[in-house]
Amino acid sequence: MGPCVLLLCSVFGALLGQEVEQISVEDCCKDGQKHGKDNEDCASLPLISESTICRIVQEQCCVTVLEDNMCTTGINMAKNQGVCDSLYTNTCETKTTKLCCDCCLLGKAVQAKGQPCNHTLSVGYQCGLVSRDCCKDGSSAHQTASTGQTELSNKDETSENGENLVLSDQCKGKCAHRCVGVDTCACLKGYKLKPDGKSCEDINECLLGASNCRTGERCINTEGSFRCQREVSCGTGYELTDNNNCKDIDECETGIHNCGPEFECQNTQGSFRCLPKVKCGTGYIQDALGICIDINECVSQTSPCQRGQFCINTAGSYICQRNVVNCGRGYHLNEEGTRCVDIDECKGPETFCKGHSCVNQMGSYRCDCEGGYIFNSMSRDCEDINECMHYPGRLCAHKCENTLGSYKCACTTGFKLASDGRNCDDVNECEDNPCSQECANVYGSYQCYCRRGYQLSDIDGVTCEDIDECALPTGGHICAYRCHNTPGSFHCSCPVTGYTLAPNGRSCQDIDECLTGTHTCTVDQRCFNIQGGFRCLSIQCPNNYRRIGGTGPRLESSDNIRCMKTCQPNDIACVLDPIHSVSHTFISLPTFREFIRPEEFVFLRTMVKAYGSYHLDSYDVKFDILEGNVENAFDVIKRIEDGLYVGVVRQVKPLIGPLTTVLKLSMLILVNQGDSSQNIVNVHIFVSEFWF
Repeated sequence: MGPCVLLLCSVFGALLGQEVEQISVEDCCKDGQKHGKDNEDCASLPLISESTICRIVQEQCCVTVLEDNMCTTGINMAKNQGVCDSLYTNTCETKTTKLCCDCCLLGKAVQAKGQPCNHTLSVGYQCGLVSRDCCKDGSSAHQTASTGQTELSNKDETSENGENLVLSDQCKGKCAHRCVGVDTCACLKGYKLKPDGKSCEDINECLLGASNCRTGERCINTEGSFRCQREVSCGTGYELTDNNNCKDIDECETGIHNCGPEFECQNTQGSFRCLPKVKCGTGYIQDALGICIDINECVSQTSPCQRGQFCINTAGSYICQRNVVNCGRGYHLNEEGTRCVDIDECKGPETFCKGHSCVNQMGSYRCDCEGGYIFNSMSRDCEDINECMHYPGRLCAHKCENTLGSYKCACTTGFKLASDGRNCDDVNECEDNPCSQECANVYGSYQCYCRRGYQLSDIDGVTCEDIDECALPTGGHICAYRCHNTPGSFHCSCPVTGYTLAPNGRSCQDIDECLTGTHTCTVDQRCFNIQGGFRCLSIQCPNNYRRIGGTGPRLESSDNIRCMKTCQPNDIACVLDPIHSVSHTFISLPTFREFIRPEEFVFLRTMVKAYGSYHLDSYDVKFDILEGNVENAFDVIKRIEDGLYVGVVRQVKPLIGPLTTVLKLSMLILVNQGDSSQNIVNVHIFVSEFWF
């Protein structure tokens, strides 16, 4: 069945009971088949009845005709063209057509290899039918009738009425199951004939409600039939019979009980019991192992003996005996043994009250305790009173320590006991010079502190240690170049040559050798100061160019040596040369410690107005880097300032100095009608070793 076929998901048997129209289901199907032959939309057919069943049958019979037409188209394409390439489109119709086309090609391939047409590949029911049909159509006309038979897996070759399933010549081998007349096909039990009159499809007895499953059983459809499966298991002690009933398991008969040798097994519904074989006599009870044990009647019964008697347990019974006189604590039996008299504990050989006064009482005694003690009626002894607990915070200013019959006061660290024995006075610890540098007395303690450039030790809290300012987290920024720690302080230094320490004692200042005259440049050279040094430069203009500017002995960053083209008369090559000028500019850059964003350092200004009337190809001025772009660390961008085009040279990647390069830039000015002029700018870049 193709992926676009509408599935009938309703319970067909239940819906049959709702049919109230006079139109038969067969008429509804014929109407749907008619619309399908006209290739109409099966989902929006005109209803011929208000019945839900008629609507469903009408739609499904229409879909079946459309699907058969699609499948026939695919089979004919496979037979006539031998390929299905034209069906690679994602539509419902081509998917069904391509399925039948591909399966027909499969059958033809099986026949071409001389293999049996009734293969067992799991390609689906419809694909298998199409494959076998195309395989048999391609077989030789001299093949015997046995090779043209359609074999059905797991089915007998004889139908219920005894007819042979070999396809009759009257149907020309077109029937899927059996032929019952001229071009008349029929299906086996559990199948129904499809609208094409020759194919068969399984009847879902569970969906149609045609199964005979009982309550508590679930219907499961199978090919050509169905089976019933119990939904709930029988549970412990029961087993499922062949007819899906639960039957009690006789554990005693099967021997799967766990009764010991002293017990007999008795079967019950779903379980069993263990009954003891031996019966115990009176006064005994049987335990879980079947052993008879004695019953203690003195414990299990309430007052088994009369008043004035006590109970004694015996094996299987008990006896009662008369009570004897028993005097309580603090009394003893008189000489006649008839009554109890008081014992005077204070006059006895045993010492009571431990040094305190003893007072006799009937059946007992008491102690008159000294000050600081109290009598304990449970232990019958004089116990020390803990004054510190009874009067917390009222006896001592700081700490109270209990003693036998009294207490004493004490002070915390940093204090000493005052003359009244209760209060505490502060101790000035700084008098003993506990700190290595400075000491400040505080109430109850003292605090050490250090002079500038030192810090208090974390180990003893009194020793002052030098602070290594160079090793602090900010030490790398205290000095521009090198930091040197000294006791209680530090000092900074700069590179040996090219720099001097600034007045702030931390920064490094570049020495301008060109200004101070400490350079080594000759008369023919010009001195250019760079960070941490200098360069002696000699700039010459090319032939046919004359030099403008830059005649002093020193070069500044703002200086620009320019060579303008000056052609000799009749020098056509010079005139045609598009380069009008060659300029030289100089810049000194540091080695950036942290390169966060592009740094702009050269601006190539033009007199070309942005978006002028001579605009060509979306730009008027074009800037390019021709040579010297070390590690692609530079770029040039075009910008508009004050309505004019400006080229900005930027450093876009970090460079580690010392490094020298000449960045050769091209400034191509488009004039009009495609004419252009070009200026060359040589940027002499000197990258310092340091970041300052």
